Amino acid sequence: MAGFAAAVLLIELTPGPNMAWLAGLAATEGKRSGLSAVAGVALGLLANGVLAALGLATLLTAMPALLHGLRIAGAAMMVWLAIEAWRGAEKAPPPTATRRAFATGALLNLLNPKAYLFFVVVAPEFMGGRTLGLSEALTLAVISTGIATIIHLAIVLAGSQAQAWLADDRRTRWVRRGFAVVMLGVAASFLAIKAG
Repeated sequence: MAGFAAAVLLIELTPGPNMAWLAGLAATEGKRSGLSAVAGVALGLLANGVLAALGLATLLTAMPALLHGLRIAGAAMMVWLAIEAWRGAEKAPPPTATRRAFATGALLNLLNPKAYLFFVVVAPEFMGGRTLGLSEALTLAVISTGIATIIHLAIVLAGSQAQAWLADDRRTRWVRRGFAVVMLGVAASFLAIKAG
């Protein structure tokens, strides 16, 4: 399990959709929205593990059309987030911002094809190359989600420190546009994913 945890840590420290979105959200909407998003992301990651354990990850590799649909849905979600970031939200987040952040975090991870493929390609390597059983997949999902959540909390806390610096509307616009471009890059990476 230590090798698996180290692999998850390396993957989580690599820039991806969660990192870009959480940093931008915390910097522009504050710590509360960021923490709510972290909870949503954790729920989505755990759901990925459960779905993978129930056979969805294997099904995605066996049915390329299904994987293609998931890739398109994930890319569309990232494009939508990029558009939202580019347009910029109003200065004060609406009262529903924390609920919206939670739901977006969960959905973003449910539509992330990389998360499912992780359980087909990477996780079995730590179990002697065999397909994961239900209890093994759930154990690995909990380990993976725990590590990811610690990193995501650190990203949100660091990002929220930038909120005062972003009090200048011009800086906020540029930061939002930068995050929008990063999210478009992540959307493109979703479309480039192959099952095997």
